[in-house]
Amino acid sequence: MLLSLAIIFLVGLSAAAIFEKIGLPRIIGMLGVGIAVSPYVLDLLDEKILGISSELRQIALIIILVRAGLTLNLADLKKVGRPAVMMSFVPACFEIAGYVIFAPILLGVTRIEAAVMGAVLSAVSPAVVVPRMVRLIEEKVGTKKSIPQMILAGASCDDIFVIVLFSTFVTMAQGGSAKATDFLNIPVSILLGVALGAAAGAVLFMIFETAYKHGSKIRNSAKVMIILGTAFLLMSVETLAKPYVAVSGLLAVVAMACVIKLKGEKSVSLRLSEKFGKLWIGAECLLFVLVGAAVDVRYTLTAGASALGMIFAALVFRAVGVCLCMIGTELNAKERAFCVIAYLPKATVQAAIGSVPLSLGLPCGKIVLSVAVLAILMTAPLGAIGIDKTCGRCLEREEN
Repeated sequence: MLLSLAIIFLVGLSAAAIFEKIGLPRIIGMLGVGIAVSPYVLDLLDEKILGISSELRQIALIIILVRAGLTLNLADLKKVGRPAVMMSFVPACFEIAGYVIFAPILLGVTRIEAAVMGAVLSAVSPAVVVPRMVRLIEEKVGTKKSIPQMILAGASCDDIFVIVLFSTFVTMAQGGSAKATDFLNIPVSILLGVALGAAAGAVLFMIFETAYKHGSKIRNSAKVMIILGTAFLLMSVETLAKPYVAVSGLLAVVAMACVIKLKGEKSVSLRLSEKFGKLWIGAECLLFVLVGAAVDVRYTLTAGASALGMIFAALVFRAVGVCLCMIGTELNAKERAFCVIAYLPKATVQAAIGSVPLSLGLPCGKIVLSVAVLAILMTAPLGAIGIDKTCGRCLEREEN
């Protein structure tokens, strides 16, 4: 296991540095390393690491979401309330519609199988999008119109919406039927997640303040560990509560960090954000190398040109959905184009659930996995490059 971790960090960070040096996003190098060392290519990673890969990826995602919460300004988010809410479900609905319309024609699947495929493929990747939006917020790029805040919030909710739809469509594909309560889980999950996270953030702030008033100031490093431990607990609550009620652990984590920032001093949240930024250096490498390692490149060979055409056709539908969300806003054409680009990347969710239909024995399982793998390989680099190269041209930097 130690050798596997050495490979992940040393080779992954080296590849990231090389790609950064040549002007390409770091994640391309890390994804490439993950694919190369995966069980499907060189098979250099220990089975024990692969066995806990999903948990390690979740830890990395938690780190960047806490950092996102510590940098997110709720007042800015209120300014773009309606578009942010629409971004959490409208683009995904349009993309799923694209699959339902064209997948039966291009890939020979049934309508319900096309819906399952669309649910797998329509989630935007928070692992790619969130860190880039956090960087833009910190650099005050596009923040005057709250563009990165809107994208960050929408991307955080988008996954919840898609995963609930995925569970519903899979049940229907297995011969079951969808119930109204399945769709009710979406708003319930979001509201309970935000409420739980806000309560946790308020409790943590009280603990930190009480300790300070009694002369036993908690060091920022200790606060980071306490916040991380609480974030892990919130994610565990999602799993434990799943049989009874839907709760979004990821939104709870963001809400917790937002409340800590809202109640505390600006300088404290800034220092905490910096510490989580340092943790992200290692977490980012772990996340994207393991995402790459989860990609079975053998399935790209069976996907073919039809799958590639399907992915790009669905992205066109997604772009229309994003543009619809922007109606009535003050955003100009360049800023709207940036929002479309920022909503392209696929990676995290597709790596997590792409193989589920195959493991459940659904007839569409192999083609769904093939398209999911191809989507990760195409859109993660494309989206990352697009965001990095266009943010300076499309968004205004706010003057201090």
